[in-house]
Amino acid sequence: MSQTITVKIKLLPSKEQILLLKQSSNEYIRVVNALVAEMVEEKKSVKKTTKDVFANLPSAVKNQAIKDARSVFITKVKKSKYTIIPTLKRPICVWNNQNYSFDFTHISIPFMVEGKSNRVKIRALFIDKDNRNVNLLKHKLGTLRVTKCSGKWVAQIAVTIPTVEKKGIRILGVDLGLKVPAVAITDDDQARFFGNGRENKYKKRKFRSVRKKLGKQMKVNVIRKLQDKEQRWMKDKDHKVSREIVNFAVENKVSVIRLEQLTNIRQTTRTSRKNKKNLHTWSFYRLAHFIEYKANMTGIKVEYVNPVNTSKTCPECSKKNKAQDRRYTCPCGFKKHRDIVGAMNIRYATVIGGNSRSA
Repeated sequence: MSQTITVKIKLLPSKEQILLLKQSSNEYIRVVNALVAEMVEEKKSVKKTTKDVFANLPSAVKNQAIKDARSVFITKVKKSKYTIIPTLKRPICVWNNQNYSFDFTHISIPFMVEGKSNRVKIRALFIDKDNRNVNLLKHKLGTLRVTKCSGKWVAQIAVTIPTVEKKGIRILGVDLGLKVPAVAITDDDQARFFGNGRENKYKKRKFRSVRKKLGKQMKVNVIRKLQDKEQRWMKDKDHKVSREIVNFAVENKVSVIRLEQLTNIRQTTRTSRKNKKNLHTWSFYRLAHFIEYKANMTGIKVEYVNPVNTSKTCPECSKKNKAQDRRYTCPCGFKKHRDIVGAMNIRYATVIGGNSRSA
C-alpha cells in the first residue's frame, strides 16, 4: 500500500528569479489553455510533441504541459460531455521528478534564460520544527509544482509514501462539532476531547467584526488579506487537532478510525442563531480529510458512517433522547457528555460503502 501527499516548501527567490518564475508560470498556463482549446475544437485528445509546441519553456516543461492539457481535457471536458470548458487562470509551472533537484537549502530548476535552458538554484525553506519535510522527502518523489500562494512563491512536491495497514480490530469513534471540535473514544472507552471551541468561535467573531468595519470603509483589498489570514488560522487549527487525534489513535493501538459522513451537514443540521454563522464557515470536510491522510500514513484505516441519530441514541438501551445542552441522560440510567455519546455510537454505526471491521 502507498499514499501520495503534497509537501509544501516556501521559496525565497531573488528579484531576477521572481521574473523567471512569473514568466514560466504564465507561459505554462497559456500553453495548457491553448492545447485544451485545440482539443475541444477537434473533439479529441490531440497527440503533440515538444517540437509542435511553441513556447519559451524548456522541453521537459513543455512535455509536462502537454500531459496536463490531456489530463484536463479527459477529466474535465470529456467527462462532462463538453458542458465544462475550463480556462486555467492561476499561474503555475510543473517539472517532472527527473528535471529538478534539491539539497535541503535550494531547489534547482531548469528555466529558459536568453533562449537556452539553464538550471537556476532557488533558496528554499525545507526545515520545519519537527523535520517532517526532511523525513517525507526521503521517499519516492513525483512532480514539482511552483505557484504563488497569498503573495508568496511555494514549491509543491508530490511524495509517494509506503504504508502498512495495521492489523487488529481496535476502533476509534470520532465526533466532530462546533462547541467541541472533536471527541474521540476507543472501544475500551478511553475518551479525549480535542481543540478549543470557545477560542475558535471568539477568533471567528473577531475576524467578522474587523471585516464589517473594513467593509464600511470600502477597504476591499484589506478584507481579502484578512480572509486569507482567517483561512490560514483555521487550517492550522485543523492540522493540530487532526495530528492530536491520530497520535491518540496510535497510542491506543487503534487500527480503524470512524468518522461521520458529514455531506450536506449545513443543510440538515439545526443549530442556534449564534452558532449558525460558525456552522456555515467551519470546514468539517477539511478536518476529516486531514485526519484521514494522517491516519493512512501510519497504517490506520478511516471509515465513514451514517450520522443519523448518533447524538440521540443511547449506547446502552438504544432509545432516542434529546440531550440537554451538553448533557445526555437516558431513562435507563445512562449519563454522559453529549459528544461522547455521539463518538460511542459512531463506533457501531453502519459504515458507508461497506468493507467495515466489526467493533
